[in-house]
Amino acid sequence: MLKSFSVATLILLCFVVFETAILSNMLFLPSVPDLILIISLYLSVHNGKIFGVSSGFVSGLFLDFLSVSPFGLHSLLRTVIGYLAGIFNKTLNMQGIFLPVLIGFSATIFKTLLIFIISVFFPDSVVPYSLLSRSFLFELAANSILTPFVFKFLDIFSNMLLLNPEKVS
Repeated sequence: MLKSFSVATLILLCFVVFETAILSNMLFLPSVPDLILIISLYLSVHNGKIFGVSSGFVSGLFLDFLSVSPFGLHSLLRTVIGYLAGIFNKTLNMQGIFLPVLIGFSATIFKTLLIFIISVFFPDSVVPYSLLSRSFLFELAANSILTPFVFKFLDIFSNMLLLNPEKVS
């Protein structure tokens, strides 16, 4: 488990740097696709709730250090999402396209809902998404479309990332 978690942490760190340093500076993007959320979903769905909570917290911690949002916001969001995605551990066939798209779509909607709930309690420091804004709709579409591709990319490292990798014939 330690090897899988170490490799997952390294991949999360690389993608956090890529997302915050490169993707956030592309001016033609209305918003940044949440690749870190997608990677946390992959780890949670394939390794279970405990691994999902751990990877969600670590990825959120990385984002908390590199963003201007209140410290702990991303850690809380991604920990909860990692737990909920971990409930589906090894029960869903993630080899196709439809289920990863659905999971990416659902996780983005759930993240938006959690941010809205947190913004009710902390209105001065947390700004919720506007559901009909161009940036939210772009992030929702980008996360949904990119989820199967990121899952396929991470399947390359399945021997190092997954606790009990199963070969699908």
